[in-house]
Amino acid sequence: MAFRAAAAVVSSASATFIGSQGNPSLQSIHNHFRLKFHPFSPNHPQRFISFPIYQPVNAGFRCQIRAISEATAEPIIPKKEYEEQSPKNWKIKMLYDGDCPLCMREVNMLRERNKSYGTIKFVDICSENYSPDENQGLDYKTAMGRIHAILSDGTVVTDVEAFRRLYEQVGLGWVYAITKYKPIAKLADAVYGVWAKYRLQITGRPPIEQILESRKKGEVCNDSNACKM
Repeated sequence: MAFRAAAAVVSSASATFIGSQGNPSLQSIHNHFRLKFHPFSPNHPQRFISFPIYQPVNAGFRCQIRAISEATAEPIIPKKEYEEQSPKNWKIKMLYDGDCPLCMREVNMLRERNKSYGTIKFVDICSENYSPDENQGLDYKTAMGRIHAILSDGTVVTDVEAFRRLYEQVGLGWVYAITKYKPIAKLADAVYGVWAKYRLQITGRPPIEQILESRKKGEVCNDSNACKM
């Protein structure tokens, strides 16, 4: 009986081989299908063992799966979610103009340093989610006029003092340490005041009045240099 079963399997395998001559996929199955017979013995009845059939995976399909996997491995975090990941135990909040290219260089530097400290909360005043009520009543126009920072106790600091406080929180207090002296602080504030007054013009952006009007109308510009929302 076992011999008949073996013969039937061999016959089936032969048929598979004949049919596989015109089909590469069936040839692949045939090449990986084997029968192994054990010698006949009175104490061991005839039997056969079939090895598993290997089903090759199309290389191109495998690469597509890998590409899809890699593409979705690191989803893009929306801006709102990123801001919500700010440290809860912050000591100072930095209000910054996210549309100012030069300002963002400094913001990104502080943000990178803050990864080791977790003491600064960054708030983009240009974000549609910005709320003056959550930032000591500082509206967009006021915050655009000069740098503002808010301490954890609600105290608002501006100009060079704001920079000094921020730098102190990420181990760079020595950069602005000299501005603790009033004569130097006044001079530094004067220099910063000039920058704050002309920074829109320097960075190639329209006057604050035009920006406010555009925001009020909800205007969306295709040209990034035409207006900033």
